[in-house]
Amino acid sequence: MKRARVAYSGAIHEATPAGGDAIRLADGRIIGETDVVWLPPVDAGTVIALGLNYADHAKELAFKSQDEPLVFLKGPGTVIGHRGQTRRPKDATFMHYECELAVVIGATARNVHRDAAQEVIAGYTVANDYAIRDYLENYYRPNLRVKNRDTCTVLGPWLVDRGDIEDAANLTLRTCVNGVKTQEGNTRDLVFAIPYLVEYLTSFMTLGRGDVILTGTPEGVVNVDVGDEVVTEIEGVGRLVNTIVGDEVFAR
Repeated sequence: MKRARVAYSGAIHEATPAGGDAIRLADGRIIGETDVVWLPPVDAGTVIALGLNYADHAKELAFKSQDEPLVFLKGPGTVIGHRGQTRRPKDATFMHYECELAVVIGATARNVHRDAAQEVIAGYTVANDYAIRDYLENYYRPNLRVKNRDTCTVLGPWLVDRGDIEDAANLTLRTCVNGVKTQEGNTRDLVFAIPYLVEYLTSFMTLGRGDVILTGTPEGVVNVDVGDEVVTEIEGVGRLVNTIVGDEVFAR
């Protein structure tokens, strides 16, 4: 099942696909997808992101793949929904998207063995986790200003139940900028697979319902600019649309 959270007519609703460009609200009303404000499909708790979790992307950025996951946390202000606007600072010269499979946790998880990882996963959604390379400061990467900027983590549109994804380890990811494909990869090329990540993370921290793991992006990142429409899509999970805007939209 695919579920979304939208704001419409002064209230927040759960929604499901209704065919074409329409969605069905929980009360049965069918409306156009552009008639609502899309929220992240889950009320995200802790957002945990993986850096360089595809070997080809690490090579693309001239970094060696690591022996242990490169993990960092993201603040709640970073997260927006489908069809949202992401700010590009005026001084940025290299800002790029990152199409990622996002794993949504569905139960309290502590010391979970990788063989039991599926039991604590609620489902999956699409993430587009922007980075601004100008702000890298030292070998601790990615640092706070690169990966914790307001509006730079887009989630949605759907939360897809784990049982509806036959094999999360074999899904095609792709990104299009203004209708032109710029990135394509597959989750089979993850350096650290999802079951391992669940085991690794829960070995030292407790994950809870609504926590989200962003699993990394493959090679193919390019600079995006104000006015660009970026579409990140994952096979069977969804098609996430986002627009880049300038400082003036945020009165800065």
